[in-house]
Amino acid sequence: MQKRQIISIGEILYDIFPGYKRIGGAPFNFAYHLLKLGMPVYLLTKIGMDLPGRDILNLLEVNGFDIRHIQRTSLYKTGQVIVSLDTHGNPSFDILKDMAYDYIDFDSNLMSTLGQKPDLIYFGTLAQRTENGHKAIQRILSARLQGTHCLYDINLRPDCFHGKIIRASLRQSDVVKMNMEELVLIKSLLDLSNSNNAAVEYLMAHYGIKMISLTKGKEGSELFTPNGSHQIKKDPIEVAGDTVGAGDAYASILALGYLNNWPPDQILKMATELAERVCALKGAIPKATAFYDGIIS
Repeated sequence: MQKRQIISIGEILYDIFPGYKRIGGAPFNFAYHLLKLGMPVYLLTKIGMDLPGRDILNLLEVNGFDIRHIQRTSLYKTGQVIVSLDTHGNPSFDILKDMAYDYIDFDSNLMSTLGQKPDLIYFGTLAQRTENGHKAIQRILSARLQGTHCLYDINLRPDCFHGKIIRASLRQSDVVKMNMEELVLIKSLLDLSNSNNAAVEYLMAHYGIKMISLTKGKEGSELFTPNGSHQIKKDPIEVAGDTVGAGDAYASILALGYLNNWPPDQILKMATELAERVCALKGAIPKATAFYDGIIS
């Protein structure tokens, strides 16, 4: 498999669970999985000059991240999310506002990296929740050179999105990942009254999107391409840990599959397997690299 240079932009934070905490944030989780799978990844984020920020910086260095794109500020705290879990391990989030990652800058380091023509930029919605964050990320995406693809992992969180963010982000996207609940919200925000499948087809045609991944929880997932749709259905899995970060693991394989032109059925199978492994963890990332054995030959 060819190595691909990937940039992941957005939040890094601490997920505070009942009784424990874990480093998280979809862009970090996505980048972590790719790094452990052998892909060169730059993580672009911002942390505070506080103890959580220092802990994050140390963890990134220990795990082999290039920290040149980890911006720091004394004005804002490192991000935190209070996570509550239901009896099935499904999370709900209290996302604290006005965090360091809301103030990512378009700096010279990033400009230089964009000039190296990375293969793909991954981004989401949460780090665009403020006007500053939205403008910065859209500026970054607009500055990419031809041939750099974009994967938009929608990840809608309550009170952290609106139609302007979603429309602008869809216009930048080659690949989009969403779940069924997010598709319903997008249909409402964009005034789409057609069926779910017709809405996906409309999004692809209207915004020039090459691939849309639609995850359906216990019902499996579906991958839409210009050549049609492909589905995988799995027996319901036993969640030994929690489901936090399973979608980010899925997105990491989606990125690799898209860049390497894997068949849709292969993308679905491998993405589902990695997501299932994450559901056996407490938190979103493993401690042992053996976790990834057998995912990619």
